[in-house]
Amino acid sequence: MIQQVFNIQSEKQFNQIAIKIFNHQFKNNKVYRSFCDLLYIHPSDVTSVEKIPFLPIEFFKSKEILSNTNKVQEIFSSSGTTGTSTSKHFVTDLKWYETSYLKGFDYFYGNIAEYVVLALLPNYLERKGSSLVYMVNDLIKKSNHYASGFYLNNLDELACKLIELDKKGQKTLLIGVSFALLDLIEKKQFKLQNTIIMETGGMKGRRKELIRNELHEILKNGFGVAKIHSEYGMTELLSQGYSKGNGVFNCPPWMRFFTRDTEDALTILPKEKSGGINIIDLANYNSCSFIATQDLGKVYTDNSFEIIGRFDNSDIRGCNLMVL
Repeated sequence: MIQQVFNIQSEKQFNQIAIKIFNHQFKNNKVYRSFCDLLYIHPSDVTSVEKIPFLPIEFFKSKEILSNTNKVQEIFSSSGTTGTSTSKHFVTDLKWYETSYLKGFDYFYGNIAEYVVLALLPNYLERKGSSLVYMVNDLIKKSNHYASGFYLNNLDELACKLIELDKKGQKTLLIGVSFALLDLIEKKQFKLQNTIIMETGGMKGRRKELIRNELHEILKNGFGVAKIHSEYGMTELLSQGYSKGNGVFNCPPWMRFFTRDTEDALTILPKEKSGGINIIDLANYNSCSFIATQDLGKVYTDNSFEIIGRFDNSDIRGCNLMVL
């Protein structure tokens, strides 16, 4: 199945594999099966992806969402403050995650071995439960360059490296939480020509909240670049969406976004309509591929998407609290 998922070439193929995975998870995932049963939805009712039930993301806070009985290799967890419950994603086969993020990066940016990867994130030992840190740590290794690494606590060295690499014409990816990128440009202003600046969110508790456009304008001016890239991922997923500017994201061929009616969670809205974000991530084969998130957004006719906010009563989560 892993080969089928990561070699999807058409919408028809995606739909066929999605329904096949729904049937597998209905049969083998006890939590998801119970959820479908409560909705009185059976595989015989599901003739298109729009009819697949989406599991509320909150279930990852209280249940083990698994579609097999294999040994758990890794538990990814969301960040949280004392007293808040965190999501846990039990991963029984890390090959799915590694294949997803490596093929996903290649799909949008090309071969990772061509890049130097500089990370303004907590390193692997400081935040071992983070799926984002796990991915970036592996991208650093796969880049196979002496300068690649984590630089969260060493902004002076990072500034020198950025200038040195950019002058050499070296393709470079600087990926980091928003507040750390702002800290860097307060120390040093740049005029970069060969560097991608990618923010992963993350301002809560460190700085005043900024709307995305305002944040990106400040970062563009500070780094001297035309666009700020963004990564969209979460603990409960094994795939990422990427934006190459303007806050509009695209996802790889094994991932799809939908919007649901905020008043009727079972109703999928037409394209271009704002609503709650539902995600199909076929890389989540061993947990649940069909998730109703607490994000609000809009999906466009070309399957690109935009995140416009959060449900009011949803928890602070993800990268926002990663480094507190």
